[in-house]
Amino acid sequence: MRTPPNERLTSDIAEVSRPRKPEPERRCVLTGETGSRDALVRLAVSPSGLVLPDAQEKAPGRGAWVCSDRAAIEEAFANGKLKGGLSRAFKTGDLEIPENLPAKIEDALTRVFLDRLGLEMRVGALILGTQRIAETARNGGVALLLHASDASEDGRKKLDQAWRVGSDAEGSGMRGWTLPLDRDALSVALGRDNVVHFALADDASAARIRKPLMRLMHYQGHTIPADDGRASMRADDDTNDTQKRNEQE
Repeated sequence: MRTPPNERLTSDIAEVSRPRKPEPERRCVLTGETGSRDALVRLAVSPSGLVLPDAQEKAPGRGAWVCSDRAAIEEAFANGKLKGGLSRAFKTGDLEIPENLPAKIEDALTRVFLDRLGLEMRVGALILGTQRIAETARNGGVALLLHASDASEDGRKKLDQAWRVGSDAEGSGMRGWTLPLDRDALSVALGRDNVVHFALADDASAARIRKPLMRLMHYQGHTIPADDGRASMRADDDTNDTQKRNEQE
């Protein structure tokens, strides 16, 4: 049987969506609380016993997970609770915990976030330029809106309003995320001059940006914005497709 032009072949049986896999959970060595690994930070230990952050979760061997923010980790380091928790997790007391471990964790989380931005930039997922962002937002094409920490209040408000209009969310108070990074850091990471605002139109790209950003902001003690816009935290099978494509290039 021939299929008429422009007509798609479909199955008579409705396609059943696969059930969503539960997100893997880990236990914090300081609080004992369990949570999604996307919200925790992994620490690894070198063969010599040096404890270092493993923000990309690729280091071999046993890992230890922490859910606390930087201030809590600094306090735990000072009172010895951090060493006790890590000794139990790594099953050894012969550990070297550097005094600047809290700073190293923040640096590692920042690098992961900026690397993610760079990958999305390379595949054309980022929308740059105030006018272009505003037009796209008003037409309902923005999934996630972000501002540099030193963006002007007037500039943020104008783009936030355009996003609300395009999202049919006027009067909701929905706003873009203010990043814990200034325009200089963003400009260097993206290789562009004066990056103050940017947006993402693709839901999957927005979700990939949102995950490392939430982890960084939580660690720094910032309030996480409400789940506005279309960017979701779903765990899709193609979450890392962009990174895989770049690794193959």
